[in-house]
Amino acid sequence: MGFGQLRQHLESLAAAGVQDLPRAAVGSLPGTVVEPGPAERPAGAVSPPAPASGSSGFLPLRQLAVDVLSARQAALDAVRAEVAGCTRCGELVSCRTQTVFGSGHPAARICFVGEAPGADEDASGEPFVGRAGQLLTKIIEACQLKRDDVFILNVLKCRPPGNRRPRPDEVENCRPFFQRQLEILAPELICCLGATAAQALLATDASIGALRGRWHQYGTIPVLCTYHPSYLLRTPAAKRDVWDDMKTMMRRLGVEL
Repeated sequence: MGFGQLRQHLESLAAAGVQDLPRAAVGSLPGTVVEPGPAERPAGAVSPPAPASGSSGFLPLRQLAVDVLSARQAALDAVRAEVAGCTRCGELVSCRTQTVFGSGHPAARICFVGEAPGADEDASGEPFVGRAGQLLTKIIEACQLKRDDVFILNVLKCRPPGNRRPRPDEVENCRPFFQRQLEILAPELICCLGATAAQALLATDASIGALRGRWHQYGTIPVLCTYHPSYLLRTPAAKRDVWDDMKTMMRRLGVEL
């Protein structure tokens, strides 16, 4: 990593709330999920290129054949069209500006799942673009990734009035949409941001404090739970916990932060 890249990385860490850089502990990862072997890779996958001399070898995106990427994007676009025309939740339909499907790369290795759109997201049609979204972007960059390297979506595709918490029936109405998104994306890891996302994916009523710090599974996909960026805006001291979670997540992909 050159000096300029190092400075940018340190600035991103500081923005994410990291005040010092302790040496990462060496040891096995929590959880018992087995990493997929060659036979379990997505159909159409091609072998990644050999890393350049002196590089870490970390590939932020999966190396997928062009036809696989095209098919995956087409499938996402089809679900996006269904979401845009959804009228299952009368209250949400009556007050939304537009639906917020999600955004990111179809070959993303990581999918971040949040709760629901807010006012900024309802206006723009993009997830996590307000203050909490700006903090999430800084956290992603501190993980040596770009926002375009991941996929970001919410459990709910419409903004609840007054940014209230989604009701159980609303989560169930949106469940087919976010389940199909995850099925199409087939990410290597899912990071749940906050209790609503974690409880919806993991079918639990446990608190986010009880869920974070260990690995879970959504089908065959490893899931890590952490605090929502909006919580960090209210409770800056929790940024240290989120940074620990990000180090655990990236270590699973072979990156030490």
